[in-house]
Amino acid sequence: MAMSDEQKAARAAHGLLSAVTPEVGAAIEGWLAGLAHERRLSPKTLEAYARDLAVVLLRLTDHLGACPGLGDLAGLTPADVRAVLAARRADGVAPRTLVRLLAAARSFGRHLEREGLGKVGALTAVRAPKVPRSLPKPVSIAAARALSDPATRAGEVREDWVLVRDAAVIALLYGAGLRISEALSLTPRDVPADAESITVTGKGRKTRMVPLIAPVRRSIAEYRAICPHALGPEGPLFRGTRGGPLSPRIVQLAVERMRGALGLPQSATPHALRHAFATHLLSRGGEIRAIQELLGHASLSTTQIYTEVDATALMAAWRSAHPRSGAPDSPRTVARDSTEPT
Repeated sequence: MAMSDEQKAARAAHGLLSAVTPEVGAAIEGWLAGLAHERRLSPKTLEAYARDLAVVLLRLTDHLGACPGLGDLAGLTPADVRAVLAARRADGVAPRTLVRLLAAARSFGRHLEREGLGKVGALTAVRAPKVPRSLPKPVSIAAARALSDPATRAGEVREDWVLVRDAAVIALLYGAGLRISEALSLTPRDVPADAESITVTGKGRKTRMVPLIAPVRRSIAEYRAICPHALGPEGPLFRGTRGGPLSPRIVQLAVERMRGALGLPQSATPHALRHAFATHLLSRGGEIRAIQELLGHASLSTTQIYTEVDATALMAAWRSAHPRSGAPDSPRTVARDSTEPT
C-alpha cells in the first residue's frame, strides 16, 4: 500500500531524529501523526516541526550527557530548558528561531501529556524570548505593475514564453494575493479559461475562493497561449523550461533581477507582492475581514498587521507634506512657539 503524504513526511522527519531512544522515537511518530491529522499540517511543515525538535533534543543530549528518554524529559527543570536556549543563542540564532524551537518542544510535551507518557512542565515554565515585531514591507503600486510586466525584462536573453510565464505568476501574487506555493500548485483545471474566480488550497489544506481581476486573467491567458508544453488538466499550470513543475526559486531569481534593474530594495521579494495586495486593498477602503478571507489567514490578528503598515505610510506622507508636520523639506513649516499646546 502506498504511503500517504503524512506518512512520508513523518518517516522523512523521523530520519532526522534517528539518534533518539526507541521510546522517544515512537512518541515522535505519534506526535507527527497527530499534527498531520488533527491540525492538517502540510508535509513540509511537519518536517520543520521535527527539525526544530531535533535541535532541542540534540542540545539536551549535550547538556545532560546522554540521549534523553521519556523519564529524562519528564524530569527536566526550567534551568535545563534555559541552558538549551542559551546554547542556541550563543550560536547566534535569532530570537524568532528560539521561539520556534520552544514552540515545537512545547507541542511535543503536550502530546506526551495527552498520551500519558509524562509531563514536561519545565517547557511551560520558561518564558519565550521576546521577538521584535517587524511590519511587512510591501512594494509600491508602480513597482508591482513593473514586476508583473514582461516588458520589464525585455533585455534578458530568455525565451518570450518564459518571461510571460514569470509575469503571470507574479500577477497572481499581486493581483490575487496568493502565496508563491499556492500559485505554483495550480493546475489548468483549477484555472478555467473564462474563470473570474478560482479555488486556492492554502496552508493546512484550507481552501478559499479568490477573484481573478482582468489583468491577471489576461496574463494567464497569454502564458497558456504561448507555453510550448502540453498543459494537461491535472499537471502543473506553470512549467519549467523542460516541462516539469516550475520551481519557486526560478520566480525568486526573476524578481531579484528585476528589483536590481528597477532600483528596488532587497525587501522586494515575491512575498512582498502578497503584502502589497493586502496593503493596497486596505488603503483603498477594503474591509479587513474580507482581506482576511482573500489572504486565507486563520486569525484576524495576522491580517490586522496591515493596518499598521497603512497607518505608517499615512504618517510618512503627513510628515512630508503637511505644513505643520515639522518636516525639514516642507516649504510652509513654521517654528513652533513654546506656548503652543501639544
